[in-house]
Parts: sequence; C-alpha cells; structure tokens
Amino acid sequence: MSRIGKKPIDIPKGVTVSLAGDTVTVKGPKGELTRNIVAGIRLETAGDQILVQCEKEGKQEGAYRGLVRALVANMVEGVTNGFERVLEINGVGYRAEVKGSALNLSLGYSHPIEYALPKGISAEVEKQTKIIVRGIDKELVGATAAKIRSFRKPEPYKGKGVKYAEERIVRKAGKAGKK
Repeated sequence: MSRIGKKPIDIPKGVTVSLAGDTVTVKGPKGELTRNIVAGIRLETAGDQILVQCEKEGKQEGAYRGLVRALVANMVEGVTNGFERVLEINGVGYRAEVKGSALNLSLGYSHPIEYALPKGISAEVEKQTKIIVRGIDKELVGATAAKIRSFRKPEPYKGKGVKYAEERIVRKAGKAGKK
C-alpha cells in the first residue's frame, strides 16, 4: 500500500485536468501535458483535488498507485511552475552556447558537439560554463540534462567535465611521484 498514493493532488487555479479513459491531460499557463495511466489505476476529480484509486488492492497496484500519483503531481507542477536543471562545465577551453534550438558544446574533443534540444525543452547558457535546461515535463528535463552530462562526465582527478550544479565530485589523489 502506497502512502504517497493516498495523498490527494491539489489543482491550483488556472489549471484544468481532463480524464478520458486511461489518459489524463493537464493544461496550465505554461502548456499542456498528456499521459497514459497504468491499467488498474483510476483517477477521480473531487472539487479542486485529484484522487488516485486502485481497482483492486495488492502490492503491485499500491506501487502503481504511488507512481501514478507522483507522475500526475509532476504534471500539475510542470504546467504551473515548470522545471529546470542546472549544469556546470569545468575545464580549460570547455564552453557551451545556444544557437537556435541546438546546444553547441566544446568539451575538449577534436570536434564540437551539436546537440539538438528536444521539443518542449529550452536551454540558456550563462558565462559559457553554466547551462540551464528548462521545460514543463520533469522526465524530459532530467533526460536532456543527463544526455548533456553524458557527453563528458566529470572525471575524479581534475574534476573536468559536465556536472550537475548540486553534484559533488569525489576527488582522487593522482599517482605519487618516484622517491
């Protein structure tokens, strides 16, 4: 039984939620998101709240109930406030810039990396070393940030690479010189 799944989701003003079969659509000031719901889970609107119900009780259904509740809550949060992930670039000559809907990265390779941003995602670069990824879909924002990070993951010796702003790199000591 999921404790998270039992909590109702509050619907803020300016947000509309429509349920059609196993599809939920959330519209708000920042945009619109649609998602299919797992079979065996039912959503109900009661005033300005959404309730997540299981058709039958069980361990798997309880887990899905918590999952669906979290996904729908993220949809509501996304269309009202949006989500963002901040990435930092460390390294001599490493930099980024946005050209249209593409992100150009110079990360120490022999060629620049041009990454086309997915639809619904925007990126902003500050001081050529700080990338801010924004969007209304939390899953897509996280996946985009992870993809950008994967181009040059931070290494433990000098800390060079692309890392999340809140990420802490555990540094290693280099090999000791001859004695």
